[in-house]
Amino acid sequence: MSVYLHDIPLSQAQARLREALQEADLWRVLNVEEIPLDENALGRVTTEPIWAEISSPHYHASAMDGFAVRAVATNGAMPSAPVTLYTGPEAQYVDTGDPLPEWANAVIPIENVESLDEHDQITTEIRKPKSIRVRAAVTPWSHVRPLGEDIVATQLVLPAGHVLRPADLGAIAASGHQTIRVACKPKVAILPTGTELVPIGSKLKSGDILEYNSLVLASQIKQMGGNPTRYPITKDDFDLICQRVAEAAQTHDLVLLNAGSSAGAEDFSSRVVEKLGTLLVHGVAVRPGHPVILGMVDRGVTSQSPARQIPIVGVPGYPVSAALTIDIFVESLIARWLGRRPLELPLETATLTRKLVSPAGDDDFVRVVVGKVGDKLLAAPLSRGAGVITSLVQADGLALVPSGTQGMEAGEKIQVRMYRNRSEIDKTILAIGSHDLTLDLIAQFLAEHDRRLASANVGSQGGLVALRRGEAHIAGSHLLDPQDGTYNISYIRQYMPGIPVKVVALVGRDQGLIVKKGNPKGIKSLKDLTNPEIQFVNRQRGAGTRVLLDYHLNLMSISKDSIAGYNQEEYTHLGIASAVASGRADCGLGVAAAAQALDLEFISLFQERYDLVIPKQFADGELLTPLFDLLMDARFREAVSKLKGYDVSVMGTLILED
Repeated sequence: MSVYLHDIPLSQAQARLREALQEADLWRVLNVEEIPLDENALGRVTTEPIWAEISSPHYHASAMDGFAVRAVATNGAMPSAPVTLYTGPEAQYVDTGDPLPEWANAVIPIENVESLDEHDQITTEIRKPKSIRVRAAVTPWSHVRPLGEDIVATQLVLPAGHVLRPADLGAIAASGHQTIRVACKPKVAILPTGTELVPIGSKLKSGDILEYNSLVLASQIKQMGGNPTRYPITKDDFDLICQRVAEAAQTHDLVLLNAGSSAGAEDFSSRVVEKLGTLLVHGVAVRPGHPVILGMVDRGVTSQSPARQIPIVGVPGYPVSAALTIDIFVESLIARWLGRRPLELPLETATLTRKLVSPAGDDDFVRVVVGKVGDKLLAAPLSRGAGVITSLVQADGLALVPSGTQGMEAGEKIQVRMYRNRSEIDKTILAIGSHDLTLDLIAQFLAEHDRRLASANVGSQGGLVALRRGEAHIAGSHLLDPQDGTYNISYIRQYMPGIPVKVVALVGRDQGLIVKKGNPKGIKSLKDLTNPEIQFVNRQRGAGTRVLLDYHLNLMSISKDSIAGYNQEEYTHLGIASAVASGRADCGLGVAAAAQALDLEFISLFQERYDLVIPKQFADGELLTPLFDLLMDARFREAVSKLKGYDVSVMGTLILED
């Protein structure tokens, strides 16, 4: 049999698992327990309706500090013709929450009466007067909480399948209950496997991979209402993995076997499932998460559970694939076992900022940042690598390019499942353009001023095009004009004709060659890039750094074709530094701070100015006010100046305003 049974559509894979669970009588609430009514009940799911055993309040209660009276006794009372009522038979003082005397049907707030002594004079004993003077009539049941105003005995307080919130716990208590029957938390075993994996905190050597997938998966399960157990790392040994899965199956309701499920020599996941039970699915037409395994494994004769089998999910090793596999396949299962509705993220319709290419046969889940620019909600795709866990951290939502679609064009509408609420999006400044490390500092400082910066790195030219299309609030740009040596202005006129803009200098910065520690290849200048033994890494087309490089190569009459790696591209300065640090390249052109960040050496070559380009319609708006304030902030300037190779003397300088 082939390693992959075959890639089947997502809906078919989900149906196969559901049918197997139904056959095993596991497509239901698994178990019920009775728990005390306390703060630990928060987030649990009710398994039966909760009916009120008592009314709340269970007596007529005063809603104010004041005097309980018969409303009819105040009839005719006016400022010019007050009515006097004697305490005892006609008026009785009550505090808020006190029961009303049986004869009373209204409360007059204490501030609306005049307390009198035995001589009909105003007394300071306002709560113990001889009589009270009333200058306004009251209606029956005014300032009274009648019996059952909140809850009436026998009424439904909460339905079954309800996830308990703080207010719900109060309502249950008010209706006379001390315990609640809730669904037991499903027990989920998480088994990371792989000889290359090492625990968090290990001293890393080449080839080691930190095992943190189990941490993410366990947190997801806990958030969904399950009870996760993280097992130690199991090395790639078939018999050992089988033993660990068999042990976990005896005491858990679900096993998550986290391993690479591709056709690698050390892939044991599918064979483990086949040996211990039934392999239902190996390979789903979904990305990321393509090599998912779904199956059922035997519980074993020593298990205390009546169920003969439990489900097992072979979770791909890449972090993004792993996390999305839990969302796609496990969330609905946990919901069924708890008796609640599956979690549904709010949907928003957004406009794509750039073209997406997708495999025609797969459901393609794309992480996006979202911002509201003018009256348009925009979705900017993030890096799509299945191992890029930070793309889930940065993502504002998840967009689906459905199976049968080979991609989507920039400007098309797309449905986004939102991770963030709309109020956060409305306070988001969307920056699309050139990458610079100061943008991370801006994001950090703006968070203190109720603003959020979301950025997508597409290069300086791409940023100006995004501004022209109305797809961003600001763009970082450092495009050198080879004709006159100025920055950005001529490109703004070219790419944003007729659009009024405000251009503000952010920083001056050094650009140069990033090389390995000790500069083993002895690289000194751009001329050395023609050495065939030197591997270069470049920025992407349209990046200001690449324009700068091309300008100086032209001045020096150096052919691009003579540089090994000229067409090898990275989208950020840190990407350049990472390529050098990892040995994929010997050098690349970037900023000094990126070299410093990864403990590399830097050969300074050029000084340039990095500007913020802002359409006037946004520059004059309230959203960007904290950004302009930040450019004058001494703390922010100091933080930027600590980055190697940055000059803050130009920060905030107005370069152009139409």
